[in-house]
Amino acid sequence: MIVRNLEDKEVLDTTYLAHGGAIAQMVLDRRVLKEIGFLACATLEKGNAIEPHVDPMEEIYFIMSGEGEMTVGEDTRHVVQGDAIWIPAGSAHSLVNTGPNVCFILVVASPAW
Repeated sequence: MIVRNLEDKEVLDTTYLAHGGAIAQMVLDRRVLKEIGFLACATLEKGNAIEPHVDPMEEIYFIMSGEGEMTVGEDTRHVVQGDAIWIPAGSAHSLVNTGPNVCFILVVASPAW
C-alpha cells in the first residue's frame, strides 16, 4: 500500500507551474502507478487560468472547491465544487477561475496503453 498526503515531501517536491496559471503537484505518478498515468492536484487562484492545451491522454478534472469556466473542445460550461469533467485524449481544454475563491482541482490521467 502507498499512502500520499498533499503535505508529504514526495508530493511537495513535484510542485510546478501547470499550463501558465495553476500551481500543481503530482500526488501519484509513473514512479509508483502501473496502469494509471497520474493523480495530480492543482490550485488555481482567482482570475488565473489553465491555458488551452492538448494532452495525449484521457483526463478527468474533479473540482474539489471553487468554480470556473471549463472548455473542452468547443464546449464551455460553468463548473463548481463536486463536478467531474471528462477530457478525451487529444482534446484542447482549459479552465478559468471565475469565482471569488481559489479553485482546487484533482486531475487523473490515463494513457491509452
